[in-house]
Amino acid sequence: MPFLHEGTEYKLAHGSVVIAAVISCTNNCNPSVMLAAGLLAKKAVEAGLTVKPYIRTSLAPGSGMVTHYLSASGVLPYLSVLGFEVIGYGCATCVGNMAPLPEAVVDAIKQGDLVACGVLSGNRNFEGRLCECVRANYLASPPLVVAYAIAGTVGIDFETEPLGVTADGKEVYLREVWPTREELQQTEEQSIIPSMFADVKERMEKGNKLWNSLEAPECTLFPWDPKSTYIRCPSFFQKLTKEAPPPQSIENAYALLFLGDMVTTDHISPAGSIARVSAAAKYLTTKRLTPREFNSYGARRGNDAVMTRGTFASIKLQNRFIGKTGPKTLHIPSGQTLDVFEAAERYQREGIPVIILAGKKYGSGNSRDWAAKGPYLLGVKAVIAESFERMHKNHLVGIGIAPLQFLPGESADVLGLSGKEKFSISIPEVLSPRQELTVKASSGKIFKVIALFENEMDIVFFKQGGILKYVSRNMLQHLP
Repeated sequence: MPFLHEGTEYKLAHGSVVIAAVISCTNNCNPSVMLAAGLLAKKAVEAGLTVKPYIRTSLAPGSGMVTHYLSASGVLPYLSVLGFEVIGYGCATCVGNMAPLPEAVVDAIKQGDLVACGVLSGNRNFEGRLCECVRANYLASPPLVVAYAIAGTVGIDFETEPLGVTADGKEVYLREVWPTREELQQTEEQSIIPSMFADVKERMEKGNKLWNSLEAPECTLFPWDPKSTYIRCPSFFQKLTKEAPPPQSIENAYALLFLGDMVTTDHISPAGSIARVSAAAKYLTTKRLTPREFNSYGARRGNDAVMTRGTFASIKLQNRFIGKTGPKTLHIPSGQTLDVFEAAERYQREGIPVIILAGKKYGSGNSRDWAAKGPYLLGVKAVIAESFERMHKNHLVGIGIAPLQFLPGESADVLGLSGKEKFSISIPEVLSPRQELTVKASSGKIFKVIALFENEMDIVFFKQGGILKYVSRNMLQHLP
């Protein structure tokens, strides 16, 4: 698919690399791989190789120490020549914190329905995670990220195909620019010395002029700015009572989502860039922000209004109510297809509780607190699944959502559930670990589920409405 970028025509195809990110957050304990990326960049530049200018390249060191030893070794300028400039410290490309792709690139991907690629040395590579139009993301070591950026495609055999061609037509292979073990060891011994760490620690403790000049409130309570779209007073403590009410049975709840197997925390949790047609984008638009100002869910994690709207906003969400991928669901009473947030909001306005039906290994993948906090703010009271990932199940208990498991051999399909029934779940005032509860569907089907409270502490947290409320009530009891 041809396109113009800065007056020059380029072509994209399946497998074309459009994002290449060297991220050291997962490599801080191994300077060798970061130096290897720098040495490869040095050799590539000296050989006359370049990276196509439309590829979104970046270098996000996990700490100032990484920048320190890359600079001391003399390789940082070569990384910069290839476009791997230091963009900052902390979560970046992995959570969608990156500059937007050029519009011409996005248009070419969409027009050609291309499987464009991202290559990064981080630990998140779910489809659509880096950018909604980049459907294939690959994890690689830092030097291989640089190599794939130069190649411009993941569809390359480095053994038999050249990494790139110089301006004078010379083919250069990866083996010619890959640093040897001796080169790497020598550079590491010369560049990484104990005094570096002491120097960086000292500078961190002193801060810098910009940090030291920041104004900070001196009041006891944080002065929330109602105009801020980044930090907002969270909603977790609304209607908090001094004493925890007894657990309530769930009556006539609808399923907000009807999901299958292997729903990951990436499907659930807000992550990546904020899509222009999403519920979060609509909210930010009402705050008079333009799409270029939307930023990412990672950057706006301090605003629960954005994060709640980004829950279940994954482009790869498979909701059986809809029959195709996307962040949509069915508002059962009206039959309307809505954004997940809009449906949840309507249920809350109508005073109707919601649950989630799911298959095996619900909540798999990287554990995240927003994968539990988001559903809680959407009004989800329980998740009924065939099985749960252990850590995510603990997070559900910790936020006050009941993790309920079908009995062995049973599932929504085995029980003949359409998902559109009303569900009533009897929750007694006295609970015990792994107690069986009764679920009644409006279709007349009655079945048992196991409440996955593993111990008495789980039950305490659930009865309190989650850890946050439990801790808050404890603090209130000890106030003078």
